[in-house]
Amino acid sequence: MRLLIIGGSGKTGRELIKQSLEEGHIVTAILRKPQKLNIKHPNLKLIQGDVLDPSSISSVFKHQEAVLSVLGHKKFIIPSNILSKGTSNIIEAMKQGNIKRLICVTALGINDSKYKLGLYYTLFTIPFILYFYFKDKEKQEDMITASDLDWTIVRPGHFIFGRKTESYRHGHNLGHVILTKMISRADVAHFMLKELKENKYIHQKPGITY
Repeated sequence: MRLLIIGGSGKTGRELIKQSLEEGHIVTAILRKPQKLNIKHPNLKLIQGDVLDPSSISSVFKHQEAVLSVLGHKKFIIPSNILSKGTSNIIEAMKQGNIKRLICVTALGINDSKYKLGLYYTLFTIPFILYFYFKDKEKQEDMITASDLDWTIVRPGHFIFGRKTESYRHGHNLGHVILTKMISRADVAHFMLKELKENKYIHQKPGITY
């Protein structure tokens, strides 16, 4: 497939690009600083653009078949609206480019998965460190669910570094009120590409953890 990846310079994004190319997809990645990505491949095209500037990204969406977003930013920016504003621009560009399929990563602990990242996140990390970041993620999810796209929102547990195991849990009611469940970035990328093929969770918000 012809895939457009948003947020490809991040840790999860790099893994997603690598696995997409390994599966034979034709990948276009929008990056604010393309020189930061040290992946070279004949099926990879890097485009300089910023999701906060619609004019820099709108033309890139033409002729793509699906959009995979692992958009992120520095978590201590206040006020934090990069995810919601960027996602709004992505949705509009998808409409103009006549693309329906969107797979977007947010996090457990958002909206109806609240408290599912364990006590440490619920009582300390989210309210005192990531409050504005998670509020922005909530707005991001709301925008996606209100759209007429064929969307899937992927909610990972706490990210860890690790290899692709292809052995993880996915679905609804994952996470834990007390314990913090974890998942590797490599397995999140694997699940996104798996969902792209299977379309099991269209208009759903599956969690993914070990």
